[in-house]
Amino acid sequence: MTRPLVPLIICGGAGTRLWPASRKSAPKQFINLMGEQSSFQETVLRVTEPGLFAEPVIITNEEYRHVAADQLDALGVKAAILLEPMRRDSGPAIAAGASFIAARHPDAIVLVLAADHVVRDVEAFRAAVRKAAEAADAGSIVTFGINPDHPATGYGYIRRGPEIDIPGVSKVDAFVEKPNEETARRYIADGFLWNSGNFMFRADVLLDEYRRFDAKTVEAVDEAVRKGRQDLGWTILDPEAFGSAAAVSIDFAVMEKTDRVAVIPVSMGWSDVGSWHAVWELSDKDENGNAAIGDAVFLDASNNFVSSKNLVCVAGLDNVAVIATGDATLVFDRNNMDTMRPLVKKLEEQGRKQVDEHLEVFRPWGSYQSLDIGARFQVKRIVVKPGGRLSLQKHFHRAEHWIVVQGTALVTIGETQKIVRENESTYIPLGEVHRLENPGKIPLELIEVQSGSYFGEDDIVRLDDVYNRV
Repeated sequence: MTRPLVPLIICGGAGTRLWPASRKSAPKQFINLMGEQSSFQETVLRVTEPGLFAEPVIITNEEYRHVAADQLDALGVKAAILLEPMRRDSGPAIAAGASFIAARHPDAIVLVLAADHVVRDVEAFRAAVRKAAEAADAGSIVTFGINPDHPATGYGYIRRGPEIDIPGVSKVDAFVEKPNEETARRYIADGFLWNSGNFMFRADVLLDEYRRFDAKTVEAVDEAVRKGRQDLGWTILDPEAFGSAAAVSIDFAVMEKTDRVAVIPVSMGWSDVGSWHAVWELSDKDENGNAAIGDAVFLDASNNFVSSKNLVCVAGLDNVAVIATGDATLVFDRNNMDTMRPLVKKLEEQGRKQVDEHLEVFRPWGSYQSLDIGARFQVKRIVVKPGGRLSLQKHFHRAEHWIVVQGTALVTIGETQKIVRENESTYIPLGEVHRLENPGKIPLELIEVQSGSYFGEDDIVRLDDVYNRV
C-alpha cells in the first residue's frame, strides 16, 4: 500500500460521566486520569510510528484548541488542528476531517480514533491497523471490533457476516444497540464483537458514501473546509457552512446504511473509559478488589475505588466509589453507572460552577487556580508558560498584588515595564492598565492576592491580546 495513512483524532467531546475529574472546561481526554499523560496524548503517541502514519489531524472545538496544542507540544509532535465552530456530532466532524485530509492527500486512507479511549496493547493495535489498511485500500469502510471478554452492557455490538477477500476481515451484518446482560451473554456466545467506534477508510470512499445518504451535509462540510480561516496556526471551519450540516452521529449517517462496511476483530486492551466503573476495571487492585488512584486505606472493604490526592479511608463498605477533587467529592455505588447523567444535570440546574470549571483553569498562556476567597479578597496561584503573555487589561473592582515564587516576570503597569524576580513582588492599583509576561525559559509561578468588591472573570477589560480574545 502506497497511500498515506492519516490519523484523524476526534477530541471535541465534553463528557461528564467521569465528573468531578472530567468537566466541560477540561474533559476526560485532556486530563491525566490514569497516568502521567492524558488519553489524548496516548492516542497521539500510538500513531507516531515512522513509515506507517502520516502527520495526524486533530479535530476539536475552539474551547479546547489551546490545551490540545499545549499537549502536542509537550510530546514534541506536530499535527494539523481543525476547529469546529460549534458541535454537530461525529458525522459532520468526521466528514470535515476527511474533506480536509483529501484536500491535502487526495488518495489518503483515514484512521479515525476517539481521543478518550485506552489501548494497552499498542503492537496489537498497529497490527490491526496494517490489516485494516488493506481492506480500506480496496474500498471498504473498516471498523475495529473488539473481542469481548465479558458481557458488557455499556457497548454496542457488531454481528459479523462472511469474510471478504482479505483474511480476518468480515462484512458487517448488523450493528446492534447496547443490550441487557442476558442478551450480551448471547451475543458473545454467537461471536459478536464490541463496537469500538474507531474506523478506517479512503477519504474519497467515505465522502462518496456520506453523499449518497446526505449530500447537503457533505456539501456543507466541504464548503466549511474551503472557506476555513487560519488563526494562530489553527484552521477554523467556516461557521455558517458548518452550521448548516445536519447534526448526526457517523453511525447513523453512514455506518448503519452503507453496504461497504467491514470489521476486523482485535484484542488490544481497549476501553472507552466511559465510567468510573471502567476506571476501576483498568486499575491495579489489592487482594480484596480495591483500587485507588492517590492515597487510600481500606479496612473490611472490597471492590471499592478511590481517586483522591488527599487521604481517603473506606471501612466496612463494598462496591463504593469515592472521587475527591479540591472542590467536589462524589460518593456512589460503583456498579450503578446510570446515576451520573441525572446527577450532573441536577448540578447544572442549580448553576454549580463545578460542572464546568476545575479549580485549575487553563488559558492560552498557562493556568490559574483559586486558593482562597473571602468577602473582599481572593488568592490565586498563576502559572505562565515560557513565552506566555497575558492580555493588556484593567479591572474596575479590584487591585492586585503579585509575588513571584518561581521564574521571572515582565510586568507592565501603565507606561512602565519592569522585571520581577523570585521572592520579589509588585502592586497593580485598581483601574490601572497592566500586563504579565514570562520572558524566561522555565514556567513563571506567582501568587496573586486580589482585594476589592468583585472578583469575577468578567471584570477583565482586554485592550490588547496576542490570542485574539479582544
